Amino acid sequence: MQMDVADRRDSIGVTHDDGLVGTSPGLQRVRELIARVAPSDASVLIRGESGTGKELVAWEIHRASPRAHGPFVAFDCNAFAEGVIESELFGHERGAFTGAEHRRIGRFEQADGGTLLLDEVGDLALSVQVKLLRVLQQRAFERVGGNHTIRVSVRVIAATNRDLETAMRESRFREELYYRLNVVAIEVPPLRERPEDIPGLAEFFLARYGDLGDGARVRIAPDAVSALQAYPWPGNVRQLENVIHRGVVLCDDDVIRVEDIVLEQGDQTSTRSSDLDLRRVLATVERDLISRAMREHHGNLTAAGRSLGIDRNLLRYKLRKHGLRP
Repeated sequence: MQMDVADRRDSIGVTHDDGLVGTSPGLQRVRELIARVAPSDASVLIRGESGTGKELVAWEIHRASPRAHGPFVAFDCNAFAEGVIESELFGHERGAFTGAEHRRIGRFEQADGGTLLLDEVGDLALSVQVKLLRVLQQRAFERVGGNHTIRVSVRVIAATNRDLETAMRESRFREELYYRLNVVAIEVPPLRERPEDIPGLAEFFLARYGDLGDGARVRIAPDAVSALQAYPWPGNVRQLENVIHRGVVLCDDDVIRVEDIVLEQGDQTSTRSSDLDLRRVLATVERDLISRAMREHHGNLTAAGRSLGIDRNLLRYKLRKHGLRP
């Protein structure tokens, strides 16, 4: 798809005008790499889990580059069957195959003078990888069914959530293509590694979804923000957006509280085994129980502690530990 700079909005926590949201060290490193690589024409490989914002990083590279005036075209490599990806990338001539009634301009031609993002490049079939490698080497190709060589000036940025090194060892990803794409690598950190960015992201999504009209807006309670920060977020920023949107719909008034933060079992079962950290799960449960006890006893430390089976001093310590206000 080709992006419209004027009104493009991403599902990862920002508009293109706002840039990346967050002040965490991991995100600062991403910004620094973007600033260094953008002025060049080097290929970039953006790595990270699904939902972390790899497409936005690619856009930020594009708009900070000399190609910013040109098109930014994003192509999802796993959205098409193997038999049609070649046509999608390189185009085809009329009559090239059954159903090809018109000439089609592929993504490489659409991105001429600009940037092409190959999202989920690790899912490309080996046959397509060979043809992609040739284009990266020669900056030229033929449309499917054609014999005219087309030359383009395109900066290629690739993104993946796959382990490409393992894929190379297993002969599922070509080593030559890997090194062509991986001139500069940018790792986008998962949301669970930058909980300090969650309040800002939550406010951004509230600005998007929380307009009640007449200037009124939905707010989020501090203990609800703390609950968000304690969750491991297997779906990353995309999942956070969904949770905030859901909270806006479910809250009874203009405040999202802990009870309005719904993390469905389906969300949790998608967590990778490395995310199933016992200490993190126990800490989340502890924080939720303490928050609930404090609400039920209207902030009375003695009564809340008694209901939890701990004394007042220990409860006060745990409130500080979990970032909860007395």
